[in-house]
Amino acid sequence: MPDQVLLTGAPLRRDQVLAVARDGVPVALDAVAEKNLTEARGHVEALAEAKEPAYGVSTGFGALAVRHIPPERRVDLQRSLIRSHAAGAGAAVEPEVVRTLMLLRLRTLTTGHTGVRPVLASTLAALLNAGLTPVVHEYGSLGCSGDLAPLSAVALALMGEGEVFDAEGHRVPAADALRRAGIEPVTLAEKEGLALTNGTDGMLGMLVLAAADLQRLLDVADLTAAMSVEALLGTDRVFAEDLQALRPHPGQAISARRMREALADSEIVASHRGPDCPRVQDAYSLRCAPQVHGAARDTLAHAETVADRELASAVDNPVVLADGRVESNGNFHGAPLAYVLDFLAIGVADVASIAERRTDRMLDVARSHGLPAFLAADPGVDSGHMIAQYTQAAIVSELKRLAVPASVDSIPSSAMQEDHVSMGWSAARKLRRGLDGLTTVLAVELLTAARALDFRAPLRPAPVTAAARDLLRTHVDGPGPDRHLAPEIAAAEALITSGELLRRLQ
Repeated sequence: MPDQVLLTGAPLRRDQVLAVARDGVPVALDAVAEKNLTEARGHVEALAEAKEPAYGVSTGFGALAVRHIPPERRVDLQRSLIRSHAAGAGAAVEPEVVRTLMLLRLRTLTTGHTGVRPVLASTLAALLNAGLTPVVHEYGSLGCSGDLAPLSAVALALMGEGEVFDAEGHRVPAADALRRAGIEPVTLAEKEGLALTNGTDGMLGMLVLAAADLQRLLDVADLTAAMSVEALLGTDRVFAEDLQALRPHPGQAISARRMREALADSEIVASHRGPDCPRVQDAYSLRCAPQVHGAARDTLAHAETVADRELASAVDNPVVLADGRVESNGNFHGAPLAYVLDFLAIGVADVASIAERRTDRMLDVARSHGLPAFLAADPGVDSGHMIAQYTQAAIVSELKRLAVPASVDSIPSSAMQEDHVSMGWSAARKLRRGLDGLTTVLAVELLTAARALDFRAPLRPAPVTAAARDLLRTHVDGPGPDRHLAPEIAAAEALITSGELLRRLQ
């Protein structure tokens, strides 16, 4: 992990964003960023003094851009912009999301294409480094003209107004938190209100966070699928490299390889490999796991490409160009991000759906090839994992609803000036909920497959799947009379979300 993330105006990497958002790594501005900021501010100040009106510098905003604002009212203009646009509602979003939003806005400021003063960038960096997280509400962004309400909540805190969560997680007035941290609130000058709010930073930040989480969950899905294949006396032959090469999707090849490796040297698989095995082929939920997981992997790879492009972007309106021009543009539109956020939600729902089908198969005596009904210790007296599968089914149903794309919707705003919006923030919010659901679905499959492997004794699982089961057994007991299952699901979720499950198997 880096000691700090140095902002130069150059593109950020996804791992740098994660380090600041989740690990609290501090940020710093280098000399190049300071130079970019100073030069761009000179262009804005020249326009502020000119007789010709310049949007966002000497005019109102959005549908009010036709009004020229005299110099003596421009501080009021910036202050009014932030106060009026900080109009969010709903629950406060997660601190890691707000930290990504702050970092990515700061990165754009350091490119020199926004025209803000260096003090504004350094104050935003100081908030990040002090662990002060503005209270940003869930609703208020349409994913166009930037994440307006969320970014305005951050700008409000820079002005010493609104509320923040301090480093200890307490919700306090921003003015008090800034004073205790020794940070001087800023008084916004020309163009700075727009520069703080016209960005796709919330959408992009949630995409970066989601991409990292989904990568881990897809690795877990390959593992739990392999455990289910083994527990259900499925074959590993369908995952052979030469068969997978006939359809050369990169993600499919990765998932098939991971499942082959997880099943290597399994006594259970070997026990039914001979010519006396009457089964011709496995059900789709087993046989086609690499195809489904792989499609999600390839979709994720595309989403990561879009994220990397956006991390190299300077998103603002208007923008300051190297020759001093200040030009309006449409780069704040969130469509590129909204689409891939929606694409990922589809993959999340389908990976969860196929995992639930594998779980259900292990609980059904007609399809489980010798496992006890519902994996109960005493079927009839005990219900085993019957209702754990209900929980999966309820979540999968919800994930299907969350997979309905947000980006196909648009509600015009700002007196029809902003007549087509992306809804990218909404796409990102539902994707985060979807990832939570997928985590629970995989946790239930992990619990169920581990229990089924125990019932296959004395045959031993593969070394990899056995290690996963044994790690789970340090938190959750093996087969026995019915007991409270909710804490066991939570324990399996914790193994997945902490990364411990995958780390211990490397």
